[in-house]
Amino acid sequence: MNINSTNPSDNYSDLGSVESTSETNVKKIVTIAKQAQKEWSSISLIYRISVLRELYDTFVLKKEVIAQSISLEMGMPIKLARDEVQYGLNYYLWYLDNAIWSLFPEIVVENHTEIHTVYYEPKWVIAAITPWNYPFMLCIWACIQPLLAGNVVIWKISKEVILTGKLIGSMIENSALPHGVWTEIYGDGKTGDMLTDQDIDGITFTGSTNVGQHLSKKAFEKWITAVMELGWSAPGIICEDADIDSVLETIYFMRFSNSGQMCDGLKRLIVHRSRYDELVEKLGKKLKSMKLWNPLDETIDIGPLVSESQLQNITRQFKDAIQKWAIIESQLSISKKLSGAYFTPTILGKITRDMLVWKEEVFWPILPIITYDSIEESLELANDTIYGLGAYVFTENRDVFDYLARHIQSGMVQMNNVNYCIPSDPFGGYKSSGIGREHGKQWFHELCNIKVISQPK
Repeated sequence: MNINSTNPSDNYSDLGSVESTSETNVKKIVTIAKQAQKEWSSISLIYRISVLRELYDTFVLKKEVIAQSISLEMGMPIKLARDEVQYGLNYYLWYLDNAIWSLFPEIVVENHTEIHTVYYEPKWVIAAITPWNYPFMLCIWACIQPLLAGNVVIWKISKEVILTGKLIGSMIENSALPHGVWTEIYGDGKTGDMLTDQDIDGITFTGSTNVGQHLSKKAFEKWITAVMELGWSAPGIICEDADIDSVLETIYFMRFSNSGQMCDGLKRLIVHRSRYDELVEKLGKKLKSMKLWNPLDETIDIGPLVSESQLQNITRQFKDAIQKWAIIESQLSISKKLSGAYFTPTILGKITRDMLVWKEEVFWPILPIITYDSIEESLELANDTIYGLGAYVFTENRDVFDYLARHIQSGMVQMNNVNYCIPSDPFGGYKSSGIGREHGKQWFHELCNIKVISQPK
């Protein structure tokens, strides 16, 4: 069976197809991976770094080709797609440069009679399942650290960006990595189930909470590691003293970049009542200055959504909000006739907590805004969600920020323009936003069996 790819900016025209990996081939790939892991884990970390650095160099040479594929297949504006690829490469380089100090044996106790050392040993076969919204970067996030730690990876990318996955896969296949160390498979959710049904040793998944819970149950039954980055509904709190001019670009980017299809993007804006009018005016002006059209156009800021199903979901949430008396505070004007998964980026006011845009994850270019009067009220609103990945606080008062940051139920909290999404910072959330952490030293260690050896000195 073939997986077809369509162009969301051109009335879903056909772009090509990739053959779905059969269950028989999935089983063969797992068997080969297990054999490959024995060799891969036995060689030195220095050698693993050198091989993966060669692949890094290949990706650097091919970054424009990758960016073009991303833009065409999922509708990300080309200039943003280039940024995405470079961002992924920046993470890749940090992993290469920090693998040794993260994975080297660590002496935790040493005195005149004894010595205790922690060793980090690989877990063997990791199933890495990644989504479509940042195809290259999330591939790097899911796969490179496991490989450096001595594991082998079987990677499945979302069917929405299957051609981009095939492109990346061809570069992997032509690299110096030993056969079976990093293998890609293709298909839909059923293919992911086929993979995770096999004799694997860990799962890393980024995607919906429902699928993540399903995979977590599988991992529990197998008694294997599961790292899950799941649903998101990140709040942003505009405090009474916020310098709106200085943070406007961050607010815009974290909501409307990539047509709002950002995992830790700002999904709900909670604004002090005294600052509402100013915020709406300035953000609305910023939004209206943007251009929406063909993502391959170098001048375009916002492209389409990734698929028709995404368009249907945003339409459902938008209609619900309007029917419940939300108001349109601002919309991007569209001068061209568009055909595809396009939705006009919109700022919504008079939001109530019974609206779908408040209760559900908003994974598209709609920004719902609600007002508050006290810090305690803003905190209660921020925590009014089953999710807890990231949160944003905009204030000039460090004490206010510290109070909110300590009490927001979220794995990551950002003050003003200081971005928490960097490779050294553990990435993950509370509640239904997932389990475990990616990036940093912590992710290296989660990918390993940790062994303590205690002996006389």
